[in-house]
Amino acid sequence: MSVSLFDSFLTTPEMIAVFDDTSIVQAMLDFEAALAHAEAAEGVIPEAAAHVIASVCKVQLYDIAAMIQAGRRAGTLAIPLVKELTGAVALHSQESAIHVHWGSTSQDVLDTAMVLTTRTALKLLDDGLRELTTQLLALAAQHLSTPVLARTLMQPAQVISFGFKLTGWAAPLLRTRRQLRAQAEQALQLQLGGAVGTLAVLGDKGPAVAQRMADALGLEVADAAWHTQRDTWVRLGLEVAVLTGSLGKLATDLSLMAQGELAELAEPSGNGRGASSAMPHKRNPVSSMIALAAAARAPQQAATLLATMGQQHERGLGNWQAELATWPSLFLGAHGALKALNEAFSGLFVDASRMRRNIDALQGLVFAEAVSVYLAGVIGRPHAHALLEKLTQQTITTQAQLLDVLTTAVKDDAQLSRQVDVQYLRTLFDPVQAAGVARVVAERQLHDLQIAAAHFD
Repeated sequence: MSVSLFDSFLTTPEMIAVFDDTSIVQAMLDFEAALAHAEAAEGVIPEAAAHVIASVCKVQLYDIAAMIQAGRRAGTLAIPLVKELTGAVALHSQESAIHVHWGSTSQDVLDTAMVLTTRTALKLLDDGLRELTTQLLALAAQHLSTPVLARTLMQPAQVISFGFKLTGWAAPLLRTRRQLRAQAEQALQLQLGGAVGTLAVLGDKGPAVAQRMADALGLEVADAAWHTQRDTWVRLGLEVAVLTGSLGKLATDLSLMAQGELAELAEPSGNGRGASSAMPHKRNPVSSMIALAAAARAPQQAATLLATMGQQHERGLGNWQAELATWPSLFLGAHGALKALNEAFSGLFVDASRMRRNIDALQGLVFAEAVSVYLAGVIGRPHAHALLEKLTQQTITTQAQLLDVLTTAVKDDAQLSRQVDVQYLRTLFDPVQAAGVARVVAERQLHDLQIAAAHFD
């Protein structure tokens, strides 16, 4: 496939190679070779013909550009490929040439070729997911107790641990890794149905030929041809879109935490990485940028797959072709995002002291809920709520610290002085202690995620 300059920028050479023209055409030829050998083994075509056919199923023997041009006129790349393959076989044996592509149809060739290339693409995604989740879980173990601000509706909320945030990033990636494997087991199936899905030309030999082909190609045998029944196949594509969305969520948080105003995280720099052409001081989060770009495109790609499912009768007109053209784009984006984030986390700078300063800069207001809960148990909820509301407003107005304002209010009120334990009150303003609940949750989740990750390998 031809990839534009801007697509190349957002993906990886490895994934481009999976879906490039040479790779897809070779996969189509692999289908033809397997078909010939399977039919020969079942006595459908002569053994000699199968050997000749397989001997010329080498992509370097063909002019792919000319084939693509001819495919535009024919309506499918498979027709010129079969024509060129037949011609190549005929140079060796006219008799063998009549057995090329016997009993199959164009969609059989292209669908199976896409299944074969997708299998390789899924291995790249799985490898990338393993690397990224390993990095996230290792960082989570290091930062189980590191206090950081939780933010809701883009505003400071409470104190959690950075480990809690990291396990939250890792969990959906492990779930998607599991789902991709499960969906692949169902979707990576041989397509072999012949003209209308019945394999009529092969008669009672059809199932045996299909089984031999599937074994040779390392695929499953479908219950029936899935020429226009695309549910299982589309579910696999949609899971790749979900992966891209999860990577986009991670990249959103990373890029926000890397903003200069927060500066809690920073992507690796050096050798021109993240540099600005005009502002030398900048350290742009380019890995996040690539993942966010992929996440922005995935919904439209997923929507296209869903929109193409209403395929007409036993062979689709236009919708199947749109699916074929869209399918690689999902994988290109997902792998680009995975590689970019792996690069980011391999050299991620975590500024725990800045995380602490960002907490301290909020005048203790992020501890107000914990204080309110404590006071409610001491002086009653209505009184506690009214008092905290008054004191937080005073804190904001005077630019003081909530702890100081609260301590003064307690000392100035004889009844409060008898009821409130000021020493205990001070512990509620300790960021490490405040992050303790999140640490407990993160520890439990980290343990489960580590077990889940180990089961993959």
